[in-house]
Amino acid sequence: MNNRPETVRILIVDDHDVVRVGLRSLLDGRGTFRVVGEAASAAEAVSKAEQCDPDVVIMDIRLPDGSGIEACREIRARRPEAKVLMLTSYADDEAIFASILAGAAGYVLKQIRSQSLVEAIENVARGESLLDPAVTQRVLERLRKGSSLSENGKRALTDQEEKILSLVAEGQTNREIAQALFLSEGTVKNYVSNILAKLNLSRRSQLAAYVAREREKLSA
Repeated sequence: MNNRPETVRILIVDDHDVVRVGLRSLLDGRGTFRVVGEAASAAEAVSKAEQCDPDVVIMDIRLPDGSGIEACREIRARRPEAKVLMLTSYADDEAIFASILAGAAGYVLKQIRSQSLVEAIENVARGESLLDPAVTQRVLERLRKGSSLSENGKRALTDQEEKILSLVAEGQTNREIAQALFLSEGTVKNYVSNILAKLNLSRRSQLAAYVAREREKLSA
């Protein structure tokens, strides 16, 4: 009987060659890690994720052809089982929220120690979620503040919209929500647009703050 742990397949996405080389050198062949691909752009990341079937994607947020956050959302929509770990130089609150709502499993800074990065990859590969300790407090504070919303908008939501709102706030992709509620992705997208309109919001990332605010009211 083979009791060897399963290999964690890793895709590295960063537009700087030196970063990719450094990460590959650190991770490839270390323990149960195996780097199965590299990408230097958002489009290449989505394509390589399809080809390489990674367990974990290490994703730079800022890429030359777009956002790593959008690449994360697309990868998660196509391959919900893939875990995406956002790796960036900047502790940007808005990017953190957007990353979480795009389905990222974690967010760490490039200043992270090598062993801490290894542990972060192991954690997300096991299905755990994490945030870098340096940014966790600001995220929680922003969630507590919530958004300024009209009570009329709140009452206008249907039961189905309430369900979808909760799932979006948990960071699930449209595809995951569609599978959970037996709807098409297009239908879910329309629901999300309607929810944003009813709550007087403009961005999907604001929905997490709304849900946190309402839950805090109930527990007060």
